[in-house]
Amino acid sequence: MLNKKFLVFCMAALIACVCVGAHAETADAAAENMEQVSADAVADYEVEGSLFQQITDLEQEKVLMQLEKERAQLDLELDRLAAEKIKLHMEIDTLSGRAEAQQQELETEKAKLAAEAAKLEREKEALAAAPTQSSPAKSYSASSQSDDADDSISDMYRLVNVIGAGSQLQATVEDLATGQNKRIKVGAVINGFSVKSISLDDGVVFAKDGKTQALNISSGK
Repeated sequence: MLNKKFLVFCMAALIACVCVGAHAETADAAAENMEQVSADAVADYEVEGSLFQQITDLEQEKVLMQLEKERAQLDLELDRLAAEKIKLHMEIDTLSGRAEAQQQELETEKAKLAAEAAKLEREKEALAAAPTQSSPAKSYSASSQSDDADDSISDMYRLVNVIGAGSQLQATVEDLATGQNKRIKVGAVINGFSVKSISLDDGVVFAKDGKTQALNISSGK
């Protein structure tokens, strides 16, 4: 009985080994077939026009677009820097021109001050020399005063008329040099002569340097 069971067990184990071996061979064959199919698929795969190629092209286009954008930004920045450089040069030129103008103004003011100083120096020298010429001036003044003292009112004016009444009397005199008429009253001064009184009988009495002169209708004729 035991021998039969052992025999059955051995047969089953042998069958199992055969089946396992056959299955292993089948699996190896299937694996080889899959590898061959994969290799053939890879060999037959066309990259041109494939989805992978399209994705790759899109990524490259994105990269190129980004580079172009950065390049344009750099160009703008370079243009801005060039404009700033030109502006700085213009400001430097302006400041240089202002400095030159200020320097010119300073030189002009300096020349004016020098001219003023020279003028003041000449005036100072003239004032220093003035006392030596004072005596002739005094003598001229004295002579002019004496000439004025010799003046006669009748040689300069003619009495035209006397109008008014009482203290409101006024006289009209004619300037013999110009022919112009002048209206005068008591207290008025003409050519250094002061009007002392006005009357219908005596005419106009003038006073100068303590001396009186009368101008009436008869003397004016």
